[in-house]
Amino acid sequence: KNCIFCNVSVQNGFDVVWENNDFIAFRDHNPSAAHHFQMITKRHIDSVKSLCKDDVDVVGQMHDIGHRILEELDVSPTLRCLGFHIPPFNSVMHLHMHVQALPYRSVVRALKYPVVSGRGGLEKGFSWFVTADQSIRILDKGRRVGVLPC
Repeated sequence: KNCIFCNVSVQNGFDVVWENNDFIAFRDHNPSAAHHFQMITKRHIDSVKSLCKDDVDVVGQMHDIGHRILEELDVSPTLRCLGFHIPPFNSVMHLHMHVQALPYRSVVRALKYPVVSGRGGLEKGFSWFVTADQSIRILDKGRRVGVLPC
């Protein structure tokens, strides 16, 4: 009841750009890039840390929808960033994927979304941000997403 993202709608002041029965996407109120959307699940899920292998399809669907939104805006695939902040480095405890068209508006904004590759069989390194692709690979291996390398 207290989750702002559980009440996303045009009537509640959100600029909704895409919606189906399971997901909704809206423009970020403080965009870090020229195009910056939030893709959320309609079902409340706390965060990317709450996900497990059974949720690979959820992240995969979010990923695909995010790419479709950016495709409709003619954003080159090389200028797209889709991913999640990892608690405690997120602002809302409701799973939300950032869907962005690069470049970022400033270096400071870019620092909020560090993409760090993993080594030695790990998908990501130490980072408070994980891409949708990294998340899918981590979850598919039966691992959990976290700030530490995984």
